[in-house]
Amino acid sequence: MPQKVVKRHIINIRKGDTVHVMSGRDVGKSGRVLSVNPRNNTLIVEHAHLIKRHTRPNPAKNIKGGIVEREAPIHVSNVMIVCTSCNKHTRIGHNVQPDGTKVRVCKRCGTTLDR
Repeated sequence: MPQKVVKRHIINIRKGDTVHVMSGRDVGKSGRVLSVNPRNNTLIVEHAHLIKRHTRPNPAKNIKGGIVEREAPIHVSNVMIVCTSCNKHTRIGHNVQPDGTKVRVCKRCGTTLDR
């Protein structure tokens, strides 16, 4: 059986960024990006898209069994990055600085999003 082919996009959101969920059942929530999966165009956002997992106890790994709530992946198209200076969700632009480095910028206020 052939694998599902997913069209990959360039993901401008990185681990540690604050994002705002724009669609889905958690619309309006904001959180920090915990991980990014560019192969599936998904990312995991802290305290958003929580699911319940039934886990078995594993004493070797010190895991208690039961129903555990954890974050599930969200598609990149369903979130927008939050600008640190204007505190609003925004699209991402790119600028090339005089020293040749390419940085992400806020489309609303023009400040750089990279540290």
